[in-house]
Amino acid sequence: MNKGELIDAVADSADISKAATGRALDAMLEAITKALKKGDSVTLVGFGTFSVRKRKARSGRNPRTGEKIQIKASKALGFKPGKGLKDALN
Repeated sequence: MNKGELIDAVADSADISKAATGRALDAMLEAITKALKKGDSVTLVGFGTFSVRKRKARSGRNPRTGEKIQIKASKALGFKPGKGLKDALN
């Protein structure tokens, strides 16, 4: 499912216009992004929790040459599904 299909599904389910649904979805995604940038986690009860996880600097190997390289520390998005989502999938 892509963004357009999601907007169509939500608009039909909630009986609101596709334009309003698109604006609401964009606003929700922007709010989640801002919270994650600040280092906060976002919990949607029954669906799951988005969080930022820190990866430490580490050494690795270049697969092409076999040469050792240093990989910088970085941030990664984490998602932990909630009970409702897990139950819906099983």
